[in-house]
Amino acid sequence: MEWTDEAIVLSAARLGDSDAVLEVMTPHHGRARGFIKGGLGRRNKANLQPGNQLAVTWRSRLETNLGRFTVELVHSPLGLMLGDGSRLAALSAVTATVASTMNERELHEGVYAGLKVVLDLLEHDSSGMQDWAAALTKLELGILSAVGFGLDLSECASTGTKENLIYVSPKSGRAVSGEAGMPYKGRLLDLPAFVASGAVSAPSLDDVINGLKLTGYFLERNIWIVHGKGQPAARERLFSSLLATVQPHP
Repeated sequence: MEWTDEAIVLSAARLGDSDAVLEVMTPHHGRARGFIKGGLGRRNKANLQPGNQLAVTWRSRLETNLGRFTVELVHSPLGLMLGDGSRLAALSAVTATVASTMNERELHEGVYAGLKVVLDLLEHDSSGMQDWAAALTKLELGILSAVGFGLDLSECASTGTKENLIYVSPKSGRAVSGEAGMPYKGRLLDLPAFVASGAVSAPSLDDVINGLKLTGYFLERNIWIVHGKGQPAARERLFSSLLATVQPHP
């Protein structure tokens, strides 16, 4: 069996001295893994960095086998990111989140497109961590929808109103208005304005933190806990760094 596709590198794990198991996200074959002889050797290592865009061919005698990749570098965003710790931290969080939530070989073109949008933002946009984290939140909302756990933020679950939607029910994943949710606000999740409106521009730091809390809650409940691995460490570090900017120092 053989297929060819474009791909974004999610990870490359060492196998032996210099071989690698490459993990990528593709538009037409979903998340895919394959063996690369000498993949982490001096000649190939730079091509397999997370975030790089590749042209890949995967071959295997059986579809269920790990298979082998041959790859060609198409574009690397890392040239503009090297030396920028915040940008690299966001890149690690984004690729780790996709790797931890997408089932292997399931087609999710929308998630691939969303990942490309976030990577383009990380490469070219200088707005900073808040906007990058907001973009990750939107990508995670798309992931939840793609795997069948999408949130319904169109109207209040209790009253049907489309106004003043500021909470989300942790049980149903549906929006709740300020008026209907007031008696229960301690048990509800905050719905940030940039998520409710669909916009990504200029979110506040509190909104970004609440956005990652919101998507993280449903990703943990529906995906990460099922896989038994929990939230990716890179995403946790990104979230902790955002919290640290708003928490007073002792």
